[in-house]
Amino acid sequence: MKEILNVIWLLFGGIWLALGYVLAGILCCLLIVTIPFGIASFRIASYALWPFGRTVVDSGRGTGVLATVGNVIWVVFAGIWIAIGHVLTAIPMFVSIIGIPLGIANLKMIPISLTPLGKRIVPTSGSGLVPYNRNAPYGTYPGPYYR
Repeated sequence: MKEILNVIWLLFGGIWLALGYVLAGILCCLLIVTIPFGIASFRIASYALWPFGRTVVDSGRGTGVLATVGNVIWVVFAGIWIAIGHVLTAIPMFVSIIGIPLGIANLKMIPISLTPLGKRIVPTSGSGLVPYNRNAPYGTYPGPYYR
């Protein structure tokens, strides 16, 4: 079912949303200072392209001072506008029955669009998803998604 929803998502806006994030990533990578934002935009673009069956989690290392400052800058200059865009495009998706999961997926992208630094996109199921253990020493946490 995830694959069917991903294909429908791709046809009804996912490709354009992903291309927008890729364009923003390229623009951010042109300047040296905004490269972390560009990398985050590319990460969001992959999530916007194929959102069903994946979710957003904290990176597991805690948000550092630079990531927090970067997230504040992102929210002020881009994040709030992107989140408003996700809400406005989700509203028409809720009109039809087939669009309800698409609208939910669109709203599910708001947290990573608001604060992209310090986040990872992982599969919702499978053997690779390991829960975060806050008490584990830095660098020793197992699992492929938290290294």
